[in-house]
Amino acid sequence: MIPVIEARRRIVTALPLMPAETVAVSAAAGRVLAEDTAARRTQPPFDVSAMDGWACRQADLGSIPARLKPVGHAAAGGRHDGTVGPGQCVRIFTGAPLPDGADAIVIQEDADLAGDVLTVREAPKPGQWIRKAGLDFTEGQVLLSAGRRLSPADVALAAAMNIPWLQVRRKPRIAVLATGDELARPGEPIGPNQIVSSNNIGLAALIEANGGTAIDLGIARDTEADLRAKAAAAAGCDLLLTLGGASVGEHDLIHKILGGGGAGIDFWNIAMRPGKPLMFGRADLGNGVSIPLLGLPGNPVSALVCGHNFVVPALNGMLGLDWEIRFEMAVSGAALSENDKREDYLRATLVREDDGRLVATAFGRQDSSMLRRLSDADCLIVRPPHAQAQPAGAPVPILRLR
Repeated sequence: MIPVIEARRRIVTALPLMPAETVAVSAAAGRVLAEDTAARRTQPPFDVSAMDGWACRQADLGSIPARLKPVGHAAAGGRHDGTVGPGQCVRIFTGAPLPDGADAIVIQEDADLAGDVLTVREAPKPGQWIRKAGLDFTEGQVLLSAGRRLSPADVALAAAMNIPWLQVRRKPRIAVLATGDELARPGEPIGPNQIVSSNNIGLAALIEANGGTAIDLGIARDTEADLRAKAAAAAGCDLLLTLGGASVGEHDLIHKILGGGGAGIDFWNIAMRPGKPLMFGRADLGNGVSIPLLGLPGNPVSALVCGHNFVVPALNGMLGLDWEIRFEMAVSGAALSENDKREDYLRATLVREDDGRLVATAFGRQDSSMLRRLSDADCLIVRPPHAQAQPAGAPVPILRLR
């Protein structure tokens, strides 16, 4: 058995970085930027008013109250074409360009208009209520760097930069193939010895939530012909993710058929609970086609825990993101027994107490068949191999699930 961290490193470093593709800025949220992106314009492009009020000259406001003569009007999207001279002012609204000659904004609450005379009761500080050209950014300035997963604010910024299209990493295409005669799809007739297939649904959701495209290949029955036929549909994908059949029993066919009897397999056993029978290598799809293969256990809990530990880092690596897992620290809400030689991942609830401490409390029963426990869990408590027994209140590393 190899350590979890070594298995993760081998998987991620063997997978390709996705090429760049062009998408509309309106469709770029959640995507990973493939190149540094510079502004194509200055924002704001000129000095603008930050408030509704009056544009005038600071020199005319030395003595308060000051009396000025309105000579024009400027709204956002328009401007006053003349020059503001001594003793003059222009009615201005938020976002409108500052007229030539003006260097001050008197907000409307600080002035009274009677006829053609504006009386200023309070003068602004120099530069107050004016947004200078380039306050936000300037043309040519790199504001979004390659390797950034774009947030809604990022795509709004890109639009303001006058960028209609962005270069982003193509979404990794991950083929998901469940295996086993015992499986039936949700809603299908279920035989007397069958169970409902759930881990393919959960893994596809995990892939989509982390920037990939999941391609459901269905359920392969436990025959060489059906497994080869279903797996062949993964041609053109970036990774084949199989669920079940990753061990070496007589009914576990992934190793034998897709892995070339072991010739194409890097490893197939890791020091982890749940998730020991995890396989990685290359799948032979026939006709000289092979793609990376990640074989997860068929147990739904094991598959999803492995998904968080290996599939999510794999997606991050393929997208050019940091793929290392950095655990948070919490304190254990219950005593923990000593651990054996496998790294253990305990499903747990997570709460923040009044003193600010994060408290992770493992469920009393950790049977890997109990999917409901994973749905209820907020995090996984990570126990290193050979960890000593710990009392309640001891520090523990955690991996958040939500």
